[in-house]
Amino acid sequence: MGQVEMGDTEVVIEEKRVSFSSVVALGQGFFDFLRFLRQRKYLIVEMAKRDLSDQHIGSVFGVLWTFVHPIVMVFILWLVFSVGFKAAPAMGVPFVVWLMTGMGIWLTFGDVLSRSTTAVVSNPHLVKKLQFAVSVLPVVKLAGALVLHVVFLGVLILLILLYDLPVGLYWLQVVYYFFAMSVLLVGLSWITSSVHVFFRDTAQIVQIFLQVGFWGTPIFWDLSMMPENIQFFFKLNPMFYIVQGYRESLLYSIPFWDHWSLTAYYWLVALSIFGVGAWIFRRLRPHFADVV
Repeated sequence: MGQVEMGDTEVVIEEKRVSFSSVVALGQGFFDFLRFLRQRKYLIVEMAKRDLSDQHIGSVFGVLWTFVHPIVMVFILWLVFSVGFKAAPAMGVPFVVWLMTGMGIWLTFGDVLSRSTTAVVSNPHLVKKLQFAVSVLPVVKLAGALVLHVVFLGVLILLILLYDLPVGLYWLQVVYYFFAMSVLLVGLSWITSSVHVFFRDTAQIVQIFLQVGFWGTPIFWDLSMMPENIQFFFKLNPMFYIVQGYRESLLYSIPFWDHWSLTAYYWLVALSIFGVGAWIFRRLRPHFADVV
């Protein structure tokens, strides 16, 4: 009897060791990737600049459209909801400001994931270069989208000031939330971009996923509208943490550590997707050149 119990104990200890080793390996891989990006930061910046200019190639105003689009979008939302519908405040904040705070980060998420999904097949000349690190392509898309997002944030902050809403140091938390979203995005992009090489319908599936995700994330509506017994399921959506975090940082001055359990859950999901994405991309990478 004692031997059986000792054996069971050893099995449990061994399982804990394997689990702990997996977590350590994932963490090590994540920090190795950050160092990898730091070493190639100039390459990423130059490729992001080229990607931005390619989006407006042939246009008269070129990259200036990067600044025009968010300004026009903010103006239209303000005109529709503040002047037209005269929407009531949401959670004590003018509705248009509340809406834009959540919509801005979601649009960045959707844009990067959509464009990253086709990043590998759109760059066959880079894929066939064995020395080129194809894994940075989603990061390039992310870096390009960051420029547009910063412009949007600038317009949003101007609107916040015009409505005489409080200004605080918690605004700096948007840097943390953007970084947190970036980890999730890179992992998802590795999965979708590598699978898209072999299954070209992936891009359409991603678009459907984003449409469902948009309405399944509290962007146009507040979570408190839902019955308490199902709010938990919406919080399982990782983008709930990001959208809510942006609003709490810019509008309500709430520190991210106030939701330690939700923060822990988000990072567990984000790092797991990051690890799975890295594994899938690494396994499929040797076959990219044969297909593209």
